[in-house]
Amino acid sequence: MELNELKLVSASNIIKLRTGKGMTQAELGARLNYSDKTISKWERGEAIPDAYVLTQMAELFGVSVDFILSSHDKWEKPKENEIEEVRYSVERIIAIAVIGTLTAFLIAFVTLWLMDIVEWRLFLFALSAAILVYMILICVFKRTRHLQYVIALFVASLFLIVYFTLPTANPWQLFLILVPAEVLVFLGCNLRIRKHA
Repeated sequence: MELNELKLVSASNIIKLRTGKGMTQAELGARLNYSDKTISKWERGEAIPDAYVLTQMAELFGVSVDFILSSHDKWEKPKENEIEEVRYSVERIIAIAVIGTLTAFLIAFVTLWLMDIVEWRLFLFALSAAILVYMILICVFKRTRHLQYVIALFVASLFLIVYFTLPTANPWQLFLILVPAEVLVFLGCNLRIRKHA
């Protein structure tokens, strides 16, 4: 039996034994002094527990180490098509939410225009709202690759709202605040990305 096959077999058996005892990954991890992330890694077939941990598991579940490492049925990783389909669905949800937000503001603008209350600055609010919705969704779906650019765009849109709506003597001075704010966004996001890398 090859190592990859052994990982998949042990993953399948660990899942069945753990769920058979009604335990969560966190509970099993606590019993073995490992994190639930490590348990998850074992159950996805990405790693295999060492001999000592296998012995502890065998005692915990009342089986032999050989039982954990022996094939009782087939376990397969999710197919790449299924992963792509999920990714496609998430991108579609994000696009629909942003387009829906912009459409709602466009309808509000047209309604106000028909009532002779035309205010073009509503588009600035619509833009900020759409960017905020997009930012929240990419955080929820953990699509953080371009997050720093989206946050920077959101900050810039907020400054545009202030620039065009608040009467100030020297509105250009707002841009003296915008530049450090954008630098902070990029530095903060890069520190966060490096920390997780």
